[in-house]
Amino acid sequence: MIITEYRAKNFRNISEICLYPDSRTNILVGENGQGKTNIIESIWLFTGCNSFRTYKYGEMIKVGEKEAGTKLFFESQGLANDAAIRMDGTKRTYTLNGIPRENSRRFLGVFRAVVFSPHSLSVIQDAPSERRKFLDIAVSMVKPAYASHLIRYSKILANRNALLRQISQGMAGEETLTAWDEELSRAGSKVTLYRQNYIKRLAPVAKEIYGEISGGREQMAIEHMHCGKGAEADEYELVENMFMALQKNRDSDIRRLFTSVGPHKEDISIKLDGMPSRNYASQGQQRSCALSLKLAEAYLIREDSGEYPVVLLDDVMSELDSQRQEFLLDYLRDWQVFITCCDARHFSKLKSFKTFCVENGKVSEV
Repeated sequence: MIITEYRAKNFRNISEICLYPDSRTNILVGENGQGKTNIIESIWLFTGCNSFRTYKYGEMIKVGEKEAGTKLFFESQGLANDAAIRMDGTKRTYTLNGIPRENSRRFLGVFRAVVFSPHSLSVIQDAPSERRKFLDIAVSMVKPAYASHLIRYSKILANRNALLRQISQGMAGEETLTAWDEELSRAGSKVTLYRQNYIKRLAPVAKEIYGEISGGREQMAIEHMHCGKGAEADEYELVENMFMALQKNRDSDIRRLFTSVGPHKEDISIKLDGMPSRNYASQGQQRSCALSLKLAEAYLIREDSGEYPVVLLDDVMSELDSQRQEFLLDYLRDWQVFITCCDARHFSKLKSFKTFCVENGKVSEV
């Protein structure tokens, strides 16, 4: 996967830019607030995933303008492709190779990328919702069909939660939950199975990468926690486990007016030497865990698609010590990478790279 040309117009503080990246390393250098992350964000949108900064597309349109647009030319599997996104205050339009696409999900699996930013630490440090978000994006990159199962589950979950409110108000009987519990269990088991299979592949890769970063000083372990369990199960067992959990928690769900078990409550256990990294790992160890997860995610994309994804490193080099910086750059030496930073001197030893100066939403090649 190689980006050959990138264009943006009226995207955040960008008026209009066009750049032709290097096939390997691209350094976007400039002071804070000049637009470096805006470029990374607009490239990321072509994966078919939401922005890693906001859910409000209106925020991406430059102040004073009515619409914004980005266009990407890239090579995948030896073929040339182009994709475009246009947005105004009410709608977004997507095209791939000149053909309109109904929504961003149609880009899933077409353009693949991995983004690593300071926010990536939230996978280690923050609530389970951040780890589920990581998992949903990562699985969608290698199994685009997963997104449809996740959407179906979310719709059924919303219906069950609405029914819980009706029951609490005396507008429906408790027995009406059974049919929804069965539907939710079947839909939820598919989501959980996708996640379980992905973690099964991700865990050993992340463990190996962490060992390389740390010099083997600690062991990293990752486990998928579903319905309070971490054991691997087939789809039938997952349906049964979730249905029984819904039955067990029915009274409490009615009192609390929401569904307390299911994929929307799952978590990933990330440990170092058997201890939760969220609570016991140092800041440096947590960064190594987050980096290992992201590189393992990229590795699995390559394994499934047969080509390297584009790697987007947003303001992370300054967060890593020299050892981790060196490891990261060496690991990604054959990948196309976009790196934002305030000082490009860290990269003087690289053999092939382009440097772009970003200032007040304008870009010039150095």
